[in-house]
Amino acid sequence: MTLDLVHLTYAVRDHVAFVTLNRPEVRNALNARAYGDLEAVFRHIQGDGEVRAVVLTGADPAFCSGEDVKQMMTGPAREQSQARLQAVRPRLTPAAAAVLDCDRPIIAAVNGIAVGWGMELALFADIRIASERARFGEIFVKRGLVSDVGGMMILPRLVGPQRAAELLFTGDIIDAGEAERIGLVSKVVPHEALIGAATDLAERIAANPPLAVRHLKEGLRRASVRDAHEFGSWVSGALGRLFQTEDHREGVASFLEKRAPQFKGR
Repeated sequence: MTLDLVHLTYAVRDHVAFVTLNRPEVRNALNARAYGDLEAVFRHIQGDGEVRAVVLTGADPAFCSGEDVKQMMTGPAREQSQARLQAVRPRLTPAAAAVLDCDRPIIAAVNGIAVGWGMELALFADIRIASERARFGEIFVKRGLVSDVGGMMILPRLVGPQRAAELLFTGDIIDAGEAERIGLVSKVVPHEALIGAATDLAERIAANPPLAVRHLKEGLRRASVRDAHEFGSWVSGALGRLFQTEDHREGVASFLEKRAPQFKGR
């Protein structure tokens, strides 16, 4: 399948997909086409057996400055958006659903400002690594709006409900050091080392059995929203399926034979 992308770039190397927001002239703000590109890329990744991990970033100098206010919140575009909201059953936006539905681990390499929907996008990732230049803010309240599901569902799990409430209610922007201190990002690295650090982590993940990794991601998702009894039943079922895979057998054999494993995703 050929992707017709305008505001994103996409490449796959050594089982790692690199998705880069590419509107640097507006700090990678999202317009309608950029949202569509995001949805298309992550739906494509779902069906690509070669991809085992994803690095998501933005073209310097920003990760994503949120929605393109000029294009999306004024004039005919705003009227069309309001009409769509009134015409359909409330649901996740297609771009958010595509990223959240992705069963491959996503690493957000946050290289600059990540505010509004840009912060939501970072929150949709499984792991966030930040450049020292990164800045984060749930600025929706400044526009008289509420955050997407990232801010109200994921952010409290990362930083605690009280700190999340403060960030949501104030719209304050925090720097990379504060983001690391409160647990929003896993680590902060020098700007020039960011993509290398994210790639290294993605490659380490991609070297593991892909089916097991996907089940782990689903398990983490289920554990965050379901009760322990239901989750325990799912874990047993997942283990039963994974015990039957070639990759499980290869993992055991390579350990016993003291050699590097060759995982096939089967």
